[in-house]
This record gives sequence, C-alpha cells and structure tokens, in this order.
Amino acid sequence: MRVAVLQTDFSHRALIGDVVKRLGHDCLLFGDGLVLSKALSRSTVDFLVLDWHSTGLCGLDLLKSVRSSFGERVPVLFATADGAEHNVVRALTAGADDYLVYPLRPAELGARIEALLRRAYPSNASATLDVGPYHFDARQQSVTVRGKPVQLSGTQFRLALLFFSNVGRVLSRDHIFAMVWGREFRETTRTIDSHVSRLRLALEIEPENHFRLQPVYKSGYRLLHLY
Repeated sequence: MRVAVLQTDFSHRALIGDVVKRLGHDCLLFGDGLVLSKALSRSTVDFLVLDWHSTGLCGLDLLKSVRSSFGERVPVLFATADGAEHNVVRALTAGADDYLVYPLRPAELGARIEALLRRAYPSNASATLDVGPYHFDARQQSVTVRGKPVQLSGTQFRLALLFFSNVGRVLSRDHIFAMVWGREFRETTRTIDSHVSRLRLALEIEPENHFRLQPVYKSGYRLLHLY
C-alpha cells in the first residue's frame, strides 16, 4: 500500500513515517499541504494521514478535495495537535475516518492504520479473489478465466491483481509502478502501457467478460466492470 503523510512538524512526520514503514507500506512524506495536493493530482495513494493545520493548504480543505475527487474509498486519518472538539466534529463530518491527537502512541497508530486499510480494501486480507469470471489465488500466483487457467508471469500477476482489487478506481502510472515493480516510477510510460496491453490480451479483458481496462488521460488506468 502507498500511504501519504502530511505533517508540518518534522518530528511528527518522521514518527508517522517510521510506523508506516514498519507496517510494510510505502510512505510518501509531505510538509506542505499544497505540495501534497499537487502530488495527488498526478498520482494516487491508498491511505492519507493529514495534519489539521499545515502550510499551503489545511488538512480539512485537502480532505474535502480528496472526497470530491476520489470518493469515499481512500481512508483518511487525522493526526494533529489540535484536539478541539468542534474541529474533530468538522473532520468526521467532512469524511475523515479517524482523528488522533498528539502525543501519539506508535502501536495504537499502527493498529488504527491497519484496521482502516482492512475495512477499505477487504480483498487484500484474503488469499483468493473472485471478480466476475476471474479467480485469483495469491498463494499460487495463479488465475483462471471461466475456470480456464491462464499463464502469467509474476509481474503480470501482480499487475492483474492490483487492477482487479481496485475495480473502478483510477490508478496512476507511478502508483502502478510502485505496487508492481516495488519502486517509484522512473521509466517511460511505454513500459507500463506495453504490460497493460499484453495483460488485456492474456486475460481477455473485454466486454464479453464484462470488464474494460481503459487508459485515463494524463493519469494511468482504470478497470471498469460493465454491468
């Protein structure tokens, strides 16, 4: 998972970053709300930790922007020194999933992050995933389409599982690259485009199987379920 952290205070930013990394997730650290907002316009993340007060753009405005652009799926947790009840209420009313006040207890923070991730992405907790005619077995790294096995490379399987675990969600190219190849996007767009093209053919991702894998202009890809 990719977790973006906005904290004005360096020590708070480092603390949360350490917790996220110990949980095994990729962590993107930001000290300015406007910089994070610009990053989210060209990238995608799975989880956000926001500060209530920040330079550039405040946490509440960022939350409203995220909910407007990406809907309710991406969990948002506030970690802040501001424990005023009316601000807690404003955050939760605007769509925040949790609100923690400093000082933070690292073990509790980690548990809350993992709980919100399990709720938002329940399929990740299972070794198998069934979506329409597609069946994925994460342990065996195997996939079948209407019961017929399809041979995929390890990279192709990770790419397919990422898409089918996020049906309907726009995934940016750098998000795809980080989740599938395990590092930040540094290649040409043709690298991912060619892998997506081959995957579309191998898994017969087409209207006959009720899915379409479409490019999203200046962003990445989205797998659509055609009802």
